[in-house]
Amino acid sequence: MSEKLKMRRVWDVNASGVESIVAKSDEYLSALYPAESNHAEPLDALVGVDSAFFAGYVDEELVACGAVKFVEDDITYGEIKRVFVDERQRGKRLATAVMRHLEQYLFDSGIRVIRLEAGPMQPEALRLYHKLGYSERGPFGAYRLDPLSVFMEKSLSD
Repeated sequence: MSEKLKMRRVWDVNASGVESIVAKSDEYLSALYPAESNHAEPLDALVGVDSAFFAGYVDEELVACGAVKFVEDDITYGEIKRVFVDERQRGKRLATAVMRHLEQYLFDSGIRVIRLEAGPMQPEALRLYHKLGYSERGPFGAYRLDPLSVFMEKSLSD
């Protein structure tokens, strides 16, 4: 990685710059998918007891983000949400660093299964998830089969 990414947990949705990077993420996803196939969660739903939102900084500039939700469904799992890297910072392996941080956070929290939903219009993200060991699976939780959704899962071992 050419840049050193520092991840910080966000406890306040009004934290400096956080709303801006989430807005950039929303703009990006809205340009790719219709509203009914856009499953981005609002920031305030990702800051709490059953979730964690992280902001990623390079030299004190907010350039990335990612979040996890703890879910009790067919099993207990962590769902990856809101992985995003500012367009100016792409190609520096920052998304890999965000994903590794989220996976470690879930592992440290006792979670051994991770799930995510992404879209086919994001081939770079799908390649990254496959490279990190995620396998495609069917819909989970409240998701329904959608040609604009790709569902993935990874198991973490002790």
